[in-house]
Amino acid sequence: MIAQADEVIHQSTRLKIMAALDSDPDRAPLDFMRLKAVAGATDGNLGAHLSTLENAGYIAIEKLPNGKRFRTLVTMTPTGRDAFRGHIAYLQDILDAVRSPG
Repeated sequence: MIAQADEVIHQSTRLKIMAALDSDPDRAPLDFMRLKAVAGATDGNLGAHLSTLENAGYIAIEKLPNGKRFRTLVTMTPTGRDAFRGHIAYLQDILDAVRSPG
């Protein structure tokens, strides 16, 4: 069976976010500033992409008081992990198809 693209994750900024969240073997949350650096996004742009991922059920967002501000922590949900792995399988299928002889 050929894997299918996940249109939510396929967008490059969201793909970077999901890859960053999946890269930590301890599944520790990543904070907003770390994700901003990984994604190369502005605050507003990153916030919009995080909302899209949260609405899809792929991430959970927690806002914790940090002095007069809040610290935003993001974790990947099990649904998000399954979707991300499925999308990676889709990308791998593409690579395998173009690398195979014939």
